[in-house]
Amino acid sequence: MAREPQEVRAMLDPFYLIVDDCRWLERLLPHGLKLVQLRIKDAQESALREQIRQARDLCAQHGATLVVNDYWRLAIDEGCNFIHLGQEDLVDADVGAIRRAGCRLGVSTHDVRELDVALAVAPDYIALGPVFPTTLKQLEWAPQGVARVAEWKALLKDTPLVAIGGLTPERARAVLDAGADSAAVATDVLGHPDPEARVREWIAVTRAPKRAG
Repeated sequence: MAREPQEVRAMLDPFYLIVDDCRWLERLLPHGLKLVQLRIKDAQESALREQIRQARDLCAQHGATLVVNDYWRLAIDEGCNFIHLGQEDLVDADVGAIRRAGCRLGVSTHDVRELDVALAVAPDYIALGPVFPTTLKQLEWAPQGVARVAEWKALLKDTPLVAIGGLTPERARAVLDAGADSAAVATDVLGHPDPEARVREWIAVTRAPKRAG
């Protein structure tokens, strides 16, 4: 069963950084990060387990929430309490085991059909993307746009909404004002010439009060 939306929303800082290596956390957590996702592809289990352990401990030291992407069994084994699944991973995941372990669950969506699939497992948040064109990975879906963020937030009501895809600090402000609870990003920070400064910029922009529509 999903946690209370207020409880989960309190864990969802408006700035949600996605990293592909826990070494990023060593650099960036000291600059005020409070919500991070560890998203690693194509690694050996031993390396994945070590990355998850290090990320878990680093986030605990800095009072940040860690979300583990895909590897729900390892996340449970290593005592992590927040997991994110894409649609493909959701098909094979044991959601009952995830819930019995006390873990929160976020699910990716790209269209209404996927939204229905995600809502069937009572997720703790829904991620919608790509809002804008993205270079992180090739997707078959066209950019959703800010208006779709507002539309989905109205559909979800109390379920927290994470916007993702092609975001910059300026675009993040727009999706938050449209109703998103959090704005997720990878490339804009990790590909920036000064990631530490970019993190501080993101924090300043996203934690400002929402503007009235």
